[in-house]
Amino acid sequence: MELNLFQTIAVYALPVIFAITLHEAAHGYVAKHFGDLTAYAAGRVSLNPLRHIDPVGTVALPLVLLAVSKLFGGGGILFGWAKPVPVNFANLRRPKRDMLWVAAAGPAANLLMALFWALMVKTGLGSPENYFAIPLALMGAAGVFINVIFMVLNLLPLPPLDGGRILVSLLPHRFACMVSRIEPYGFAILIVLLFTGALGIVMWPMIGVTMSLIAALFDVPMSDLIRLASVI
Repeated sequence: MELNLFQTIAVYALPVIFAITLHEAAHGYVAKHFGDLTAYAAGRVSLNPLRHIDPVGTVALPLVLLAVSKLFGGGGILFGWAKPVPVNFANLRRPKRDMLWVAAAGPAANLLMALFWALMVKTGLGSPENYFAIPLALMGAAGVFINVIFMVLNLLPLPPLDGGRILVSLLPHRFACMVSRIEPYGFAILIVLLFTGALGIVMWPMIGVTMSLIAALFDVPMSDLIRLASVI
């Protein structure tokens, strides 16, 4: 069984919405915890997806990449972005230290969601006679896949990605300033890496290792995750 494009969109829709919404809301919530109310005042500490969706980065580009992947047999990175949560790091109680926790909150949310969706895969595969078992397993596999991709992508040490901000937080001040100067060019660098295929070369090994660990944690054969992912 292989899903068509519209069925694939239906399977991915809920995991993608949650992956983006909770990732961005987590940044805002942790920033609020450490003293910056910018995101909270802007209404971005919210589980309402409409507050976080970017029409191009959240909808148009992922749909195009998904369609291209289906047409050419998969293998590409599903890439996208949401509206960035506004954070004024100067408002944090200890800006350089607290920046790490604010930045790490998004990938941490994606990891927790990947674990949740892995549980859904386990539930679906464990209930083969249930009418909803296969759709649940497929959606769970999509949820694991998309959240692991988002987590790995955002942990790359390139400003303005979360990994870049974590790196700036950890480095001594002089080196942190040098790395932070990359930020205005970071998005352009990321796009070049995507369309040259270099991004996939860097990310796929990390994605594979992370998915293998999650599969082992829930005693779900990696072959089952790969089989489900190949269907969608």
